[in-house]
Amino acid sequence: MQDILRFSDLPDYAFPRLRTLLRNVDAPGTQVPLHIGEPTHSFPNFIREKILENFSGFNSYPPNDGTPALLSSIATWISKRYNTPELDFEKNIISLNGTREGLFNATIALSPSLKNGRIPAILLPNPFYQCYMVAAKAVGAEPIFVPAINENGFLPDYSCLPKAILERTTICYICSPSNPQGSIASETYWKNLFSMAEDYNFKILADECYSEIYRHKKPTGAIESANKFNLNPERLIIFNSLSKRSNLPGLRSGFAASGEKTITELKKLKAYSGAPCPTPLQFAAEAAWRDEEHVKKNRTQYNEKLKLADKILKNLAGYKSPEAGFFLWLPVDNGEIAATDLWKNFGVKVLPGAYLSNKNHKTFSEESPGERFIRVALVRSIQEIEFGLKSISKYLN
Repeated sequence: MQDILRFSDLPDYAFPRLRTLLRNVDAPGTQVPLHIGEPTHSFPNFIREKILENFSGFNSYPPNDGTPALLSSIATWISKRYNTPELDFEKNIISLNGTREGLFNATIALSPSLKNGRIPAILLPNPFYQCYMVAAKAVGAEPIFVPAINENGFLPDYSCLPKAILERTTICYICSPSNPQGSIASETYWKNLFSMAEDYNFKILADECYSEIYRHKKPTGAIESANKFNLNPERLIIFNSLSKRSNLPGLRSGFAASGEKTITELKKLKAYSGAPCPTPLQFAAEAAWRDEEHVKKNRTQYNEKLKLADKILKNLAGYKSPEAGFFLWLPVDNGEIAATDLWKNFGVKVLPGAYLSNKNHKTFSEESPGERFIRVALVRSIQEIEFGLKSISKYLN
């Protein structure tokens, strides 16, 4: 009998899939990449200075869990941003080499092999950040894909799940503001999710990487709601990074914050498997977390792009202007066909929504909620985005 690899049934990651889709499709001379959410705005100048000041740090192993100065700056930022008591940076925060590391490893560190004698269930929104699913598979859990669609405000309604699933749930992922739809979880949404976590004894992994790119009102954070409703701090782990907030995806600096026991478990696993951020980059990250001026400028630029999108796409049937983030989630007849046509006819590259989603759990409609969407990333120059959006509007109208 042939051995089957644990991850042999995984589809290719979203961007290799897109390359395969468009491999033999010729595009016109003007080409605009709007498929990947890689920030292109300028990052603050002091980042270069901090790296150079601490350049000798490349000559030694970096602190695995984060330098005290970096952890302290993160603790201060969390307190100011969410108006909560300042966390103990030694006990409640761990530095990450990008949040993907933490979102993946937290499930490995925190999800038991069995719950109530059964295979664990891990809840995730659908569409979803791909590492959520692979983390579930890595621990032998069943990923439960819960639709985040227009009818529920593009946020998953986990309360609709059968009790039998909730009783074996160990981890619940939630992304707010959501990727790709830009929806924000309200205080009421957090309160209801916290109640479920207490009732069914599972942990919430709150992915808040888009929290600082918003339009009119700061998104409510999981930790401020948890503080208001007196949630057990061990129930919630929040994740954030400098990638979107500070236009520093290559710095690979993120964090997780939670109760002391939970952070201890994350540190224990990271001691064996983690890849710490180099020390000079940790000094740069410390400075970035302490500065808000560059974040305001970044947010202003994205708001201008979103206003442009509203103007160009206002007559598009089903268009929903996002509350936060820098993605558009646009309805089409078929995501792959639309992506191919836009590339072939206009040189505009977008991502089929099916590459960010899976079939829903059988409790719901089993179709993939991303099949009839494309994701558009508003990360390029305003001129490129205007060309891309006008091309999309022309194609869809």
